[in-house]
Amino acid sequence: METQYIRRHHKHDLKENQCTSALVKHIKAPVDLVWSLVRRFDQPQKYKPFVSRCVVQGDLNIGSLREVNVKSGLPATTSTEMLELLNDDEHILGIRIVGGDHRLKNYSSIITVHPETIDGKPGTLVIESFVVDVPHGNTKDETCYFVKALINCNLKSLADVSERMALQKQARAIN
Repeated sequence: METQYIRRHHKHDLKENQCTSALVKHIKAPVDLVWSLVRRFDQPQKYKPFVSRCVVQGDLNIGSLREVNVKSGLPATTSTEMLELLNDDEHILGIRIVGGDHRLKNYSSIITVHPETIDGKPGTLVIESFVVDVPHGNTKDETCYFVKALINCNLKSLADVSERMALQKQARAIN
């Protein structure tokens, strides 16, 4: 099923001197809860551990820009990102980095969220794919490794936050 979703939703126009990959995370929380976090272009810090602040310029529409402040420890302090796709019916979010003091040039990502059953309970399959230029002085492998490490941290945090929220919701329903 993952392969079908990737073929359908995660198409990137790969140019020479770029790398791409798709990462998958299974989350033990319902798809609507996970999507409620992912779709918040204006609040990535709700689950992205490296984001300290986010300010959206204007309304939240396709083409909207956000200025993201990055926590210390990474080779960047700011990132300007554009909302390219937001589909609430199919649970698809597309983002392009258009500026900032980092080396992620021509970075574009697509995140899709899909319902699945995990241990007999509602769960979520999250797929995030990306394409990015390989910076001068780096290899494709180094660049992909770095970006995949960041995305894996974000996906792990998304799982932790979503699963905690699902447990809290479950506990409130019991009480």
